Formats: sequence, structure tokens, C-alpha cells
Amino acid sequence: MDDPESNKPTLLERLSALLLREPEDREQLLKLLHGAYENNLLDADALSMMEGVLQVSERAVREIMIPRAQMDVIDISQSPEAFIPFVIETAHSRFPVIEGDKDHIIGILLAKDLLRYYAGEEFNVRDMLRPVVFVPESKRQNVLLREFRSNRNHIALVVNEYGGVSGMVTIEDVLEQIVGDIEDEYDFDEDEDNIIADGTGQYRIKADTEIDDFNAALGSEFSDEDYDTVGGLVLKAAGQLPKSGDRIHLEGISFTVLRADSRRLYTLLAERKKTSA
Repeated sequence: MDDPESNKPTLLERLSALLLREPEDREQLLKLLHGAYENNLLDADALSMMEGVLQVSERAVREIMIPRAQMDVIDISQSPEAFIPFVIETAHSRFPVIEGDKDHIIGILLAKDLLRYYAGEEFNVRDMLRPVVFVPESKRQNVLLREFRSNRNHIALVVNEYGGVSGMVTIEDVLEQIVGDIEDEYDFDEDEDNIIADGTGQYRIKADTEIDDFNAALGSEFSDEDYDTVGGLVLKAAGQLPKSGDRIHLEGISFTVLRADSRRLYTLLAERKKTSA
């Protein structure tokens, strides 16, 4: 009599059957990738990056941009003596340069170009400016990444439908959607506060901020009985790991996911919901 075990498909046969099924939509493709992971054909990092590639192909730039209120800029009317301490303090490598306000960005100043000033050379900020790249909020992230690579740019200004500047985006912001969090100059420093107010009623928050600290800053009354961090609260409310751009409402506060990958949350934007008069 035949051995029942001998009639079972081998692991190779099962994996072949899994991979040969042609997905008909994105959801089926994701299931296929997760099936490959469960069968040890992909490790967790590879699965996360593949999911990230799918995300950047269908998500807009507006979902990952640094909001206008949080942009660090230099005013062309300032002398180098006036803005260089700001450059040193913020430690960015590139700065949008404005003329009057943030809707009038005339160029990008590279911090390394300031070495000419310290070298005692004749220095004119306007002569140092690099061209500005403007992109619409609706541009797909994968398209922007391709443009970054082809044009060798690392930063772009994001404009809304009326032509006003709504934010900025760097090449690191796009790459993080694929490979996970990258420590760059626009991220929180480890020594900085977990909660940063932007002056407009919004707060940029690390997801690992303790709930007690969040309550103290925003006057909320979230319980820390089940979760210790704000990220834990948001995960519980969402019911799954939310993606960049997702919005979750909790007890009168709106949380927007600024940065996340397929493994964890990194940064949130919190704002009290406006009540109608």
C-alpha cells in the first residue's frame, strides 16, 4: 500500500504552486508575498521593502512631505553673519532660501557652500543658490524618486493647487517608505524633545512618546493602563499598522501618520479637532 506521506506535495512543489499563481490585483500580490514570507522564501526585511515599493507606486508626495510650518528656511535679506548660527544649530545640509515669505522660494543653499564664506572669498548668497524643484502634492512618490535620481536632486518643494508652498520633501523621505527609517538631518535628534509644537496648533510627536508626557503637553486625558506610548494608542485605535498619511481620530484629537514602515510607527502629527461654534 502506498505511503500517504509520499503522496503529499514536496515543499518545492508547494512553493512553486504558490509563486505560479498570477495575482490579479494588488491585494492578491500582497497575499502572494506574505505567503512567500511564511514559507521562508523572503525574510522580514525583504517583505517590508517589497511592500514599501508598492506603497510609493500609489501614494502621493503630500503624504510624506515636511509641512510648510516645519520647514527651516533662510531669508535672502539676512546677512551670512545673521543666518549662519541658524545653519549650525539646525545642522541641515540644504536650506530653501526665501524672499519675503515661504511662497517665494528663490533657491536652495547648500551648507557646504558656506565654506567659501569662511575661506574669505567674495561671497554673495544669490550667486550660491541652486535651482528649486517644485512638485505638485499629487505627484506619485515613485515618479519623484525617479526624478531625484535622474536630476541628482535631493530636495523638492511641494506646491498646492493654487501654487502656494505646502511643504518640502527629500530623497530620504521617499527612500524611507521602502527601506524603513533613515536618520537624516530633518528627523528628530535623540536629545530633542519628543513633542515639538509648530505654532499653529499642531504638534509633531515621536510615536514612542509616553502617554503621560503627551497628556501634559496637549491637556488630554488618555489612559496609559493598556499602552505606554502614543504610538500604542494609535495602533489600537487603527486596528492595524497605519501607513504614512493615514488619519486616526481619538477623543477630540486628530493623529496623522507622518512616518511609518511595515513594522512600526515613527512620527505622528497631532492636532485638536476644531469644534463648530
